[in-house]
Amino acid sequence: MDKRNLIVMVKCELGRTYDVAAALADLPEAPIVYSTSGDYDIFSMFRLDNNDDIGTYVCDTIQTISGVRDTNTIVCFNPFTKDRGI
Repeated sequence: MDKRNLIVMVKCELGRTYDVAAALADLPEAPIVYSTSGDYDIFSMFRLDNNDDIGTYVCDTIQTISGVRDTNTIVCFNPFTKDRGI
């Protein structure tokens, strides 16, 4: 089944970044989770089935993690890689 990628930037409650990052990394849909500097505390990539509702997933799975304060979701379209996404 085809997958679609999304990036979710997460703002955390003070002192909760590593807890949130660990919870995100435990999700089977999250192959990449980074702590970051700047406006958001965490950069995470998710791979969802094409049939999955992105809004429901973000609201019910990511935003309900204890310590998450805010999210910014970016839906990815075409990958541009050295192998041309093949």
